[in-house]
Amino acid sequence: MRTPVEGAAGLGYILGQSYDLPPLNFDSEEIEALQVALLMLARTGDRSLRRAAQRIGKKIADLNDPADWLLVAPWAASADDPSCGCVSKAELRMAIRRERELRLIYRNGEDSETTRFIRPIALFYHIRAVILVDWCELRGSFQHFCIDWIYGCEVLQSGFYGQGRALRGFGLNTTALRI
Repeated sequence: MRTPVEGAAGLGYILGQSYDLPPLNFDSEEIEALQVALLMLARTGDRSLRRAAQRIGKKIADLNDPADWLLVAPWAASADDPSCGCVSKAELRMAIRRERELRLIYRNGEDSETTRFIRPIALFYHIRAVILVDWCELRGSFQHFCIDWIYGCEVLQSGFYGQGRALRGFGLNTTALRI
């Protein structure tokens, strides 16, 4: 790739002084798309993603004119505040990314409580709710859990390593919006 990489034993590797990475450029419409997407992340209720979006938004704002005319409606999924009994969306995302099984305490709309051992495969962020898609060991099928009804979550040592992609292929609706 003709990238000038220099290195020395005990020092590591560096890019040559004459080499510079090209800037990442977006046109005006791409910048606006990013700004709207970042604003919409606040609606997920995922505090970790919201903080990351704010950091990215600041970087964009430092380099571009403000787009204070781009607005997103405030209706949103509930914030993930573990002190209020909510499950951390960041923890769910981590379990999906690392293909780790979860033990959930779940209460349905009739207030019936069950303990589930699941393989989490995806999160669907809807306007007012976040849905966890998984393979449920108890039911032996794919399930969808509204995370507002999850009252306990433990990441287990057991995993389903290398199976997440295949499970997503079977368990996700093909009409879902994906990036």
